[in-house]
Amino acid sequence: MGTATTLKTEQEVAIALGSNVGNRMRNFKEALRLMKNYGIRITRHSCLYETEPVHVTDQPKFLNAAVRGVTKLDPHELLTVLKKIEREMGREDNGIRYGPRPLDLDILFYGKLRITSEKLIIPHERIWERPFVLAPLVDLLGSDNDDHTVSHWHSLSMLQGGIFEAWEKLGGESLIGNNGIQRVLPIGDQLWDFSKKTYVMGILNLTPDSFSDGGKFQSIDSAVSRVRSMITEGVDIIDIGAQSTRPMASRISTQEEIDRLIPVLKVLRGMQEMKGKLISVDTFNSEVALEAISNGADILNDVSAGSLDPNMYKVVADSDVPYMVMHMRGDPCTMQNKENLQYDDVCKDVASELCLRARDAEISGIPAWRIMIDPGIGFSKRTDHNLDIIMGLRRIREEMAKKSIVLSHAPMLIGPSRKRFLGDICDRPEASERDSATVACVTAGILGGANIIRVHNVRDNVDAARLCDAMMRRKCQMDD
Repeated sequence: MGTATTLKTEQEVAIALGSNVGNRMRNFKEALRLMKNYGIRITRHSCLYETEPVHVTDQPKFLNAAVRGVTKLDPHELLTVLKKIEREMGREDNGIRYGPRPLDLDILFYGKLRITSEKLIIPHERIWERPFVLAPLVDLLGSDNDDHTVSHWHSLSMLQGGIFEAWEKLGGESLIGNNGIQRVLPIGDQLWDFSKKTYVMGILNLTPDSFSDGGKFQSIDSAVSRVRSMITEGVDIIDIGAQSTRPMASRISTQEEIDRLIPVLKVLRGMQEMKGKLISVDTFNSEVALEAISNGADILNDVSAGSLDPNMYKVVADSDVPYMVMHMRGDPCTMQNKENLQYDDVCKDVASELCLRARDAEISGIPAWRIMIDPGIGFSKRTDHNLDIIMGLRRIREEMAKKSIVLSHAPMLIGPSRKRFLGDICDRPEASERDSATVACVTAGILGGANIIRVHNVRDNVDAARLCDAMMRRKCQMDD
């Protein structure tokens, strides 16, 4: 497989992807695989957007995205390759213009070149009038300071003002969630919009030594009973962990973690009550992650963001599960060491370090549209750091946007539940007595832009989330 490569140096390109026939996510994944095989190395991914069809409106919704990449193919060779990929994916040359298609690939930019020929116009002539093209294209912008690509993003850096100006002229971020365009994240066979409500993640610790509820749910029966209670209380996601990540927690063997986790995961996956609920697995061990994903985990939640197991990125990249990237320095035994608690500006530093870990994950093959973020409350943080983060979630997103706009839009989780800093502030030495403080903390976080809250006490925090969501909907109505 392949084609002639006539250029001596790689050129940077932007390619738009669209699909509304068959399994759209599978179409995208296969398209990226084929691009790689044909000599197009993908370096950045946009968010995913589900959009209403235009021109021919009697057809299914489209999934749209864009990627940056580098290639030695010249522009017309690149066009030939993309058309070949479309055909391999089942697109017919005589199909209806603007009609249904399993895959649509368009060259938006090619280096610094401007091309006008019978077969090819670059930059793509309809970029400026199409929100479903501009939205993912804007996502690809940001600082190149941490970029791993060979060349620089010449065309977009030259035209950033024009792209941003065109996007804002169409309505910018106000278009998302309205006007037939939604930013979504794929989980399983569904697309999830984390802007519609706050999702409540209930904690299920299968460990004897977790700081709050260690030892309570080690048997399958007790774990199932706890999950049923959380479902009754309104949980959206169950987060299962078999390796404690409390400060100074000892690391167990891979086999012991698997033996604790997998039997419970299998039972939960088969429960009728779990229909419509998601299962997240909390592990920093790639072998455990592989077993969990093979047995039905929907989300991989890694407190180390890949830093404690060099094979983690490959395991997640080979799967289709979203990857929760959390900020932590060191490991659970060293994260509270003095050197790991030094910040010049905790929100700025956390944002920068999260971007670095997420970029490493993306370069390793995990598309940015599958990445979620967690600022890591309580991990490598003092009390003042935790408070700054809770009050500064919007600022963290703003700082991330300077390096990667797509990551600044990623669903954000916060996990302050029953953490020690709440006990220190409220004089509650027992973790089980910190639920009121947790509710106050997640309320501030939700109003500051958190999309997912990870909690022990599901019932009270579901109420807090519903109230915050209602207040924010009301504010939007008043603003309109």
